[in-house]
Amino acid sequence: MSTRPGLEAFSDGFRAFLAQSPTSYHAAAAVAQRLRAAGFAQLDERDEWPKAPGRYVLVRDGAVVAWVVPAAAGPTSPLHVLGAHTDSPGFKLKPQPTHTRAGWTVGGVEVYGGPILNTWLDRDLGVAGRVFDRSGQAHLVRTGALARIANLAVHLDRSINDGVALDRQQHTEPILGASFDDPDLDLIDYLAVRAGLEPGEVTGHDLMFFDTQPSQLLGSKEQLLAAGRLDNLTSVYAGMAALAAVAGGARGQRLLVAPAADAAAPKAAPVIVFAAFDHEEVGSQTRTGAGGPLLEEVLERLQTALGATDEQRLRAQADSWLISADAGHLVHPNYAQRHDPEHQPQPGRGPLLKVNAQQRYATDGAGAALWSGLAQRAGVDVQTFVSNNSVPCGSTIGPIASTRLGLRTLDVGVGLLSMHSARELVHLGDLQAFSRIIAAFFVEGQE
Repeated sequence: MSTRPGLEAFSDGFRAFLAQSPTSYHAAAAVAQRLRAAGFAQLDERDEWPKAPGRYVLVRDGAVVAWVVPAAAGPTSPLHVLGAHTDSPGFKLKPQPTHTRAGWTVGGVEVYGGPILNTWLDRDLGVAGRVFDRSGQAHLVRTGALARIANLAVHLDRSINDGVALDRQQHTEPILGASFDDPDLDLIDYLAVRAGLEPGEVTGHDLMFFDTQPSQLLGSKEQLLAAGRLDNLTSVYAGMAALAAVAGGARGQRLLVAPAADAAAPKAAPVIVFAAFDHEEVGSQTRTGAGGPLLEEVLERLQTALGATDEQRLRAQADSWLISADAGHLVHPNYAQRHDPEHQPQPGRGPLLKVNAQQRYATDGAGAALWSGLAQRAGVDVQTFVSNNSVPCGSTIGPIASTRLGLRTLDVGVGLLSMHSARELVHLGDLQAFSRIIAAFFVEGQE
């Protein structure tokens, strides 16, 4: 492991979080669990929310929002919002989950998002997500290794190494077993028992296949991490860890204590918000996506609790920032020509500021200046990612959330190799540095 201070503990924490988060629903629950341990109170949307300063967390399906309202906050307090997403590309189980073919029991799946299909072949897959009982109660569930999307033997296709074109319907169905051994397999009943329910009790489900191989440290100093779902659990963990560090210790206690009467208290201490949305990989246009109402509803309720009028709410938002945190691209040593020749992000050199003239990323000059100042304050190096003009650029929640909320926004993240593969690669030093910059953003203006 690298000698960077605290990196081994940070790595262990991140790997434990990855192991606990095979789906967006598990990731949201894991974030809430960790924040409760850091002193956050979990709220229910159906209840009246506290008006007092404090630390709060809310889970809606596969999304989670947490916030800290300082004692010095007021109706015009600006918002320091960190946005990320909990979902990753993969395969979602269809409503009719199994059928038989050529003596095999196979699963019916829909492709979710844009995975690199061939990276899912010949991997040991589990099933995870949530099932609903007859009362409508959701139950998280996961299995161990259960299925496999099998490759075709080279003897049956001698040209297979010249390139494989996988049909999303025909070639991606996972094998669940031999129908001779278990001709009446009911996968949903199998999962019901795993969730502590009776067979036949499940009335609905949201289930994904996931790679069961644990994360693995690589490199001579074990500074690289190979794992699934790094896009975008890297950002979720970095944001959650920064929030817990800022709000869970002595600093957090100070934030919740009203300034002394003779002290020069800040007029409008920033409110810290961490929002990890679902469904980014399929467009964000859902009730838990960045294009939906979740964050707007949370902000309206917490600003109302601060006594803000519509005028004061708009004034506060005009002074606010949203950092959109999503994974970016490191230069691939075997495909360097795919990157811009003057912008060459490298592993271990720091997290990325992401810029795109077509507004696929929301960063502008003001955002770049904020990022530079935060990096200096955190004492870490940063890099810039700009796409090669000949290679179409992906996008993030940044432009979506900025358009919906009107907040000044910038796009950032840690660099990966093999993004959207079943197995991605990150430099842990970059991720630790990213969390430190987010912490600096959260406390900006608090002191």
